[in-house]
Amino acid sequence: MSRLNQELSLLQGVGLLSTSLLGTGIFVVPALAATAAGEVSLWAWLVLIALVLPVAFTFAQLGRHYPHAGGAPHLIGRALGPRMERLSALLFLAVLPVGLPAALSIASGFWSALFDLSASANLAIQIATLVAMLLLGQRPARASGLIQGLIAVAIIATVALIWWAGDLPRASQPLLPAIDGAWHLLPAALGVMFWCFVGIEAFSHMGEEFKNPERDFPLALLLGVLLAGLVYWACSVAVLSFHAYGDVTSDGASLPRMLDLLFGEHARGVSAVVGYLACFASMNIYVQGFARLIWSLADEGKLPATLAQRNHHGVPARALWLVVLSCALCATLTWSLSVSVDQLIRYANGNFVVIYLLSMVAGWVLLRGIWRWIAGLSTLLCAAVLVMLGIDAWYAVGLLALLAVLDQARLAHSRRPLDHSARS
Repeated sequence: MSRLNQELSLLQGVGLLSTSLLGTGIFVVPALAATAAGEVSLWAWLVLIALVLPVAFTFAQLGRHYPHAGGAPHLIGRALGPRMERLSALLFLAVLPVGLPAALSIASGFWSALFDLSASANLAIQIATLVAMLLLGQRPARASGLIQGLIAVAIIATVALIWWAGDLPRASQPLLPAIDGAWHLLPAALGVMFWCFVGIEAFSHMGEEFKNPERDFPLALLLGVLLAGLVYWACSVAVLSFHAYGDVTSDGASLPRMLDLLFGEHARGVSAVVGYLACFASMNIYVQGFARLIWSLADEGKLPATLAQRNHHGVPARALWLVVLSCALCATLTWSLSVSVDQLIRYANGNFVVIYLLSMVAGWVLLRGIWRWIAGLSTLLCAAVLVMLGIDAWYAVGLLALLAVLDQARLAHSRRPLDHSARS
């Protein structure tokens, strides 16, 4: 029986996940991939979707059989024991100080393209964004589903408008060009594009809130992944057709550049609004997911009971307050220390891959039949990505090792009085 209100429909679930996956990446990553691999990036999207689908299938089956607000850490704990649940939960929450400030900085950057904003004005926009997520999060989950569904429509409509106004596809830009002799460019593109599909693990925290979790959760997950992949591919076709890529400056402004070419400078406001809303949607699913993880741990007695309180809408309001206040503090610290977005993203990336890897191992332990073998394949894929990260992965691996040492020390300390009394 679900501990949270079961209010999410299939369409709302698809809206939540697709906007989470599109997020900040939709108007930046296609240009980065084009810069790295040119037309080969169109094939790279298809390869990436094929690689991500086994991971999505595994999360879908785990969510179908074990819907829980604890999300990935709960699944990991169910398979590997309570200690791994604690460690993976802490590792997941460790994304909060680095990942959310990076996304907030990207979101405020869309307004900087329109107005000459000071550093303090950028921080004010970031804090206001957190307040908006706090207010939305106090409402039932279906409210987030509705809002993010509308944002998904706005993103898809923007890409469709570019295709329509730009008379795409063009004969000069094949949808799947011949790439004989250029396959070696695929890894470079895939390394950039993988992060577009980070967000599945956060979506797993919403499993308990579907009206029919056994049917709708896996469908929402798979449809959301496929929809996001299709939109990314369509955006890449547009970027290549308009040559809206080539260097750091061009890649970051690919959407405004395409809209300028098609509709003139007055379209910049549209790009700022849609870009900001895409960032908002991506962050919102994480904030809500973090809040549900903390609430679930508190509800099970693993964190202070006061964090398990829900408001009159049945949502974990106190846990949400804690997450939003923590994000505000972290955003203020990174602003005051002038930490770059690039640094923040690198620190967060390794954490996500380790969580994915442990979740796929949980799938191998918990699932049966063909789904177990799909989880095994997903485990190998995630391990390969972790190796490809190289030095950037050491932050997550080192953090996991440190958390394990601290947890072992805590357990040893808690046993000491028992050992002493037993000897007496």
